[in-house]
Amino acid sequence: MSEFRIEKDSLGEVRVPAAAYYGAQTQRAVDNFAVSGLKPYRAFVWSMAVIKRAAAEVNRDLGVLDARLANAIIQAADEVIAGKWDAEFVVDPFQAGAGTSHNMNANEVIANRANEILGFGLNSTEKKPVGANDHVNMAQSTNDTIPTALRLGVLWKLDELIATLKACADAFRAKATEWDGIVKSGRTHLQDAVPVRLGQEVGAWAKAIERNIEKIQAAAEGVRRLGIGGTATGTGLNAHPEYHSRMVSVISRLTGLTLYTSDDLFESMQSHQDSVFFSGALRSTAQDLSRIASDIRLLSSGPTTGLAELTCPPVQPGSSIMPGKVNPVLAEMLNQAMFHVMGNDHAITMAAQAGQLELNVMMPIMAHNLNEMMIVMIGSVKMFTEKLVVGLTANAEKAESWLLKNPILVTALNPVIGYLKGAEVAKKSLAENRTLLDIVVSEGLLSEDEARKVLDARAMTEGGISEVKGGG
Repeated sequence: MSEFRIEKDSLGEVRVPAAAYYGAQTQRAVDNFAVSGLKPYRAFVWSMAVIKRAAAEVNRDLGVLDARLANAIIQAADEVIAGKWDAEFVVDPFQAGAGTSHNMNANEVIANRANEILGFGLNSTEKKPVGANDHVNMAQSTNDTIPTALRLGVLWKLDELIATLKACADAFRAKATEWDGIVKSGRTHLQDAVPVRLGQEVGAWAKAIERNIEKIQAAAEGVRRLGIGGTATGTGLNAHPEYHSRMVSVISRLTGLTLYTSDDLFESMQSHQDSVFFSGALRSTAQDLSRIASDIRLLSSGPTTGLAELTCPPVQPGSSIMPGKVNPVLAEMLNQAMFHVMGNDHAITMAAQAGQLELNVMMPIMAHNLNEMMIVMIGSVKMFTEKLVVGLTANAEKAESWLLKNPILVTALNPVIGYLKGAEVAKKSLAENRTLLDIVVSEGLLSEDEARKVLDARAMTEGGISEVKGGG
């Protein structure tokens, strides 16, 4: 058997690997776009196959596609949906605009497999009944299939992303409850500040993640609106008048996703604001997660020359030269992963604004980056939660020792002795290495009982104003 077979497209003959299910246009793309070695993500391949399967069913039921051919296409597409032919999707995401190569890769694989189902082998010289363009791509254009696949791919991973983020928030919430009794020095501008409870500090991390989950869910609502049926420019040329609404209904049934029809197919073709908005929600989440990771790195610094209020689980040696060194590696990993997510968001924003007139041709990289953002966020947050957050421990003694040295506790004296007098007391505490309690009592500003009441660090974390009137 020959190593290659000859396939034809509108430009002429192309040599294609004999065992490949893809055809001439895919092979041209492989030859022309050997850029990164990257391939489409599973979410994108699944989405394209869902669209092709739905189109075959809708066109069959509308009476515009022969049932025998449609059923073979449906069977072939189902196999792609199940992951059987992932290796056949070979086009680099850095490719010609709009994603024609991605679309034809799907069309050709499904057409060749459908023909095989009908008894026509890959290397058959007979005329094959199922055409990649005429049948698999019927009533479609790259210009409406790719943006639809982009949206479906996002929604396919949405539940997993939300569950992953929720698990992280829940893990922080459990730590916040566990550590609510630990009173520590607050820090603003990286300088001493009034006390907080460690539970309050960590509880805020949990709340930040929960609020970002809400933003992601809200942004996903726009992604549920599909423009399939607009075909080339939004007019719906070559598609049955009922095609758009039926496609959205069938895709909803096939995927189990809540999806909406578009109220303006022209806008759906031109604008990618829904993708940008969703990407922005991921960016917001990424910056908060990175901030939290950085806080953990700071609070776990040391252990002898840093803050050391938290201790990260020792999951691997931290140095090739310094024995016994252990680093906050999961927090460092999360920082890097979130920087990558935020960079992908910037590329999506630039690509979305590069649309011109009836079409945005920068869709391949938008689809790739959105899939990548979700995959990276899911994987990194899962590891961060399981290998760091769950095993994170608090050093109560260290936190309390820092608190005892904190002259900013004097802030609670403001309503009693005034801001300027308080500043004098704080300076004297630092200069003479004396406690605030000692100074305010020795100078007759408060009695010892009054001073202990006002300077109760735990009470300071509850807010409010001291009722002590003061003596000096």
